[in-house]
Amino acid sequence: MLQIIYIDEHIVAINKPAGLLVHRTALDAHEQQFALQMLRDQLGRQVWPAHRLDKGTSGLLLFALNAEMASLLGQTFEQGRARKRYRALVRGWPAESGVIEHPLARDPDLPSAGQTMLSARTDWQCLEQIEWPFSVEGRFASSRYALVEACPVTGRRHQIRRHLKHIAHPIIGDTTHGKGTHNRAVAAHLGINRLWLHGLELQINHPATGAALLLRAPLGEEWQLLQSKSPTITE
Repeated sequence: MLQIIYIDEHIVAINKPAGLLVHRTALDAHEQQFALQMLRDQLGRQVWPAHRLDKGTSGLLLFALNAEMASLLGQTFEQGRARKRYRALVRGWPAESGVIEHPLARDPDLPSAGQTMLSARTDWQCLEQIEWPFSVEGRFASSRYALVEACPVTGRRHQIRRHLKHIAHPIIGDTTHGKGTHNRAVAAHLGINRLWLHGLELQINHPATGAALLLRAPLGEEWQLLQSKSPTITE
């Protein structure tokens, strides 16, 4: 059963677990479970995804309950009127906060050369610094990581993952844009192998009423384990 965060006669929001696809895709043809079909079966009615999360990303995922609402929500996201907030565990200790304005290729699965480059902006803030007592690169006895909050102003595919890599603080567990040695070291330390990215919050105007709506998907238990494994976290 999927965790339902919010539901009314027009829309429904769930807290998607990491590792679950939103819908069928040829890129993961072997997968048999999808959030779209699971929610449809759980509610006993058709649903339309309003946006997407990567398979490895957990967190808030919004669906429309009829085609009209799906169209209105689509316009909300396309016009940049949805505000999203994410939590991520990244490599290194970034600055206190920053803005990344770096154009991204339209398709992250293809080489950037020759592609249309799209404007992209992500605002971010460092929440906590972590230093764990294991060595990854051999030069240091410990390894540094940080919890950050990322708010994508635009909505490009893999935007947060690509932007954090661009500033040399890739997300831990990102097998495409991260670094395998750090991914493996953190997975061994925590006993969890996942992409450490969570869609925490979504702000929109309700497509039917226009009322401001704030939706929040709680962090999973693994994030609490991360805290317990981090005795040297500093504010």
